Amino acid sequence: MYILKLIAYILVIIGALNWGLVGFFNFDLVAAIFGDMTAAARIIYALVGISALIYLLMSYRDIGDRY
Repeated sequence: MYILKLIAYILVIIGALNWGLVGFFNFDLVAAIFGDMTAAARIIYALVGISALIYLLMSYRDIGDRY
């Protein structure tokens, strides 16, 4: 489970940094690298979203174990 949480954490950080770039500079790094809404870009966006859900659920479970 540690590896899954680590991968999810890294993808969430990548997604957060990308959104920061979009918000501050109107620059979408994923679209710049993979193309605007190509299949590869859509896969990256989907993986970041799934990772956020996984990380959220695993973090919630960890908090529940403490109390």
